[in-house]
Amino acid sequence: MTDRHLLSGTEPDPARDAGHPAPPPRVGFFTDTSVCIGCKACEVACKEWNAIPEDGLSLTGMSYDNTQGLGASTWRHVAFIEQQVPAPDGRTQLPLAETESAPAAEPGDMRWLMSSDVCKHCTHAACLDVCPTGSLFRTEYGTVVVQEDICNGCGYCVPACPYGVIEQRQDDGRAFKCTMCYDRLGAGQEPACAKACPTESIQFGPLDELRERAALRVDELHTAGVDGARLYGHEPDDGVGGDGAFFLLLDEPEVYGLPPNPVVTTRDLPTMWKHAGAAALSLAGVFAVSFALPAVLRRKVTR
Repeated sequence: MTDRHLLSGTEPDPARDAGHPAPPPRVGFFTDTSVCIGCKACEVACKEWNAIPEDGLSLTGMSYDNTQGLGASTWRHVAFIEQQVPAPDGRTQLPLAETESAPAAEPGDMRWLMSSDVCKHCTHAACLDVCPTGSLFRTEYGTVVVQEDICNGCGYCVPACPYGVIEQRQDDGRAFKCTMCYDRLGAGQEPACAKACPTESIQFGPLDELRERAALRVDELHTAGVDGARLYGHEPDDGVGGDGAFFLLLDEPEVYGLPPNPVVTTRDLPTMWKHAGAAALSLAGVFAVSFALPAVLRRKVTR
């Protein structure tokens, strides 16, 4: 068992470290964007099961994306990224199978990159670290959940999230985000979004098994000539200790609106407190000297 106050670095068992004595294997999401068709079944299933208010009914005018990003009322967001297929020496070229009815893509053609984004359920969750009421907690499955009835609307969790996932609702100020369908997990069911995904782009299961499956999928795509395929958020020693929801991407993370090197925002808190303590001691010393020195000088004068 690791230090319970650990805020960064490798953390093999976050649920046990959070106080669960005999937790089940940690579960999570593996989202394979190479087979996402942008159907938005995950968005609809998430809203229906969790009774999330409607939002994003108007198109942005920039793409078929009508929700724009994750938020308090959008716990699953399907991104639509329209991209021009670059020249053969470009890094984002995606070879397409050539058939009689569909010739291979030529430089200058367009392609869609689609991805269903979600809360990452970080191993080191800064939102949980800064919550003053205990509204955010680590479940026995290793996921991070918000208890909206305990949330006081302070908003500390919003800037703490390195992915910009969590958000407050404007009507009451409370914070909301994906719970990975915590109620369904307790009943032995998979989350609604994974259940509804028709292409198995969203896969749910024990995190270690998903990581092995994802590595095999990347090798498969590389063998097929898709050199741009890479995993994102799967490394247990990255800036957030690895994500409970990670992705297979076909381009750089920035293309999908994801930070390239996310770091838990509370990582440096212990060092900051040490520096603050040292500064406080130094300041106290200065005050002590400033009060003691006149007294010493007066004593010398009276002598």
